[in-house]
Amino acid sequence: MSSAKNQVKNAVQIPVKNIQIHKAKGVETYQPSDQIYVRKVKGFFQQLRRRMNMVYFTFFALLPWLQYNGHQAVLFNIDTQRFTIWGLTLWPQDLTLLAWIFILSAFLLFFVTTFLGRVWCGYMCPQTVWTFIFIWFEEKIEGTANKRKKLDSQKMNFNKFWRKTVKHSAWLFFSLFTAMTFAGYFAPMREVFINVATLDTTATMAGILAFFTLATYGNAGWMRETVCLHMCPYARFQSAMFDKDTLTVSYDEARGESRGVRDRKQDHQAMGLGDCIDCNLCVQVCPTGIDIRNGLQYECINCGACVDACDGVMDKMKYERGLIRYTTEHELQGKKVHFVRAKLIGYAVVLFIMSSLLILEIVNRVPVSLDIIRDRTELAKENFNGDIENVYTLKILNKSQTDNRYRLSVTGINNTQWHGEQEIIVEAASVYTLPMSISVDPYELKGYMSDITFVIEQIEPQSDVKLEHESRFFNKR
Repeated sequence: MSSAKNQVKNAVQIPVKNIQIHKAKGVETYQPSDQIYVRKVKGFFQQLRRRMNMVYFTFFALLPWLQYNGHQAVLFNIDTQRFTIWGLTLWPQDLTLLAWIFILSAFLLFFVTTFLGRVWCGYMCPQTVWTFIFIWFEEKIEGTANKRKKLDSQKMNFNKFWRKTVKHSAWLFFSLFTAMTFAGYFAPMREVFINVATLDTTATMAGILAFFTLATYGNAGWMRETVCLHMCPYARFQSAMFDKDTLTVSYDEARGESRGVRDRKQDHQAMGLGDCIDCNLCVQVCPTGIDIRNGLQYECINCGACVDACDGVMDKMKYERGLIRYTTEHELQGKKVHFVRAKLIGYAVVLFIMSSLLILEIVNRVPVSLDIIRDRTELAKENFNGDIENVYTLKILNKSQTDNRYRLSVTGINNTQWHGEQEIIVEAASVYTLPMSISVDPYELKGYMSDITFVIEQIEPQSDVKLEHESRFFNKR
């Protein structure tokens, strides 16, 4: 019995790594309630991040202004329930396509996270991009991190007042621009900017702009790392996608310990010291205020700022770069790294299958929709010719970006008479409502109810677009 208990106890034990938190002399340790003054750093990864941020923001700001076939290229119009993405117009009936796109994006994020860790957070997440833009305003107006910290510790004076006023004004102006651009994805962009400039916007739009302006100002200006640490769910579940072959920003403890200050000309190995000089620059440049030397933490967004800072110090000390680097846990342990592995292959296969299904659905999508509404007040009536007549209302939805001419017909019963228009022009991305009726000689009807099929064909511009929709024709009892 004792042996069985020991086996169970050993089976549920989870290996725990003890972390010793070092503190450089004269350097304060960051507390969660402290404000982080991010120090500017130069290097390959920060240059890459800035360029990607610039491309991302330019794409965000310019995309709603682009025109395609006389329409805004990308517009998710909530009022008309119509989503336009270049030449593709999506209606509520096409929401399965949007679902496919969202699911595909999620699996792409899982794939990238498994391979490269939280690079999305560090290089492309809107919270990170806008936070660094706001920090750029701070640096231009208030100076470096040390100057900003000194300025905040001072009592209010003219210098502090005007700098703070200009900074917060710039933040609010940029937040308003962000809110207007974001609104331009859901309402015509030109109308949004013209209405705001002329103060002629609706109360609803004014409320939306005010909300997103304050949200941007608060998130990127004040909350910053708090959003990443306590509000973003991705930080919580991303560890489920990590494994020991995931590339993450890591500190090479075997090479860096023991830490200590030394002169560049001294032989640190003879002193029993590792390559880490305990300068704390890796902490000062971190946007979330962590010390990467304490091991992998969920707060790390893989932005590489500490990598560039450490590489700069290694260059000055004439040590080899890579004390802090993008690496894997297996590599740090001296084991073989498996970049191609079962989990990654699984995500890749799912991505391929889902991408193929999405492409097939888009290719096979018929750019016209037909809804048939019967007259509910009287299923069938006898007209003055003695024929049986059924009344319908047809709703033809043109999903394309061009005006099209369609021909309508009905099959299933011989010698039917069509009462109403049979050739119609439907404007691009609009619905055409057509009231009509069908009459039939009662001798052609074999029972109380007959199956019929409405057929709609595009005849101009000439196309092979054809759609059939089943319905019923009722006889009088």
